[in-house]
Amino acid sequence: QVQLAESGGGFVQAGGSLRLSCAASGNIFVINAMGWYRQAPGKQRELVASISDSTNYADSVKDRFTISRDNAKNTVYLQMNNLKPDDTAVYYCNANILSVTLALRNYWGQGTQVTVSS
Repeated sequence: QVQLAESGGGFVQAGGSLRLSCAASGNIFVINAMGWYRQAPGKQRELVASISDSTNYADSVKDRFTISRDNAKNTVYLQMNNLKPDDTAVYYCNANILSVTLALRNYWGQGTQVTVSS
């Protein structure tokens, strides 16, 4: 069993900052790419940022969001600065994990709400 636990969402005014965390736990052998997705009401889930050997960002968050990871803690972070109302969404953590049973699959967190007021 592998679980992803997210934290750090909340309510913030436009221009503010939040930091999301996602910790992976369980029968983990190797964690490959990790990333953050978001889904706003009535919209499809979209990639926000990912990190493996390099980082990748959606155009809408470049220069405002920073993704990082602590491999010793199996944790990925998303630092979100200069937040805008359009950033309001449920944010989901995603990780591509090889378990100790050598099963490779993508895992999702339960989601954390980020609300940005204008």
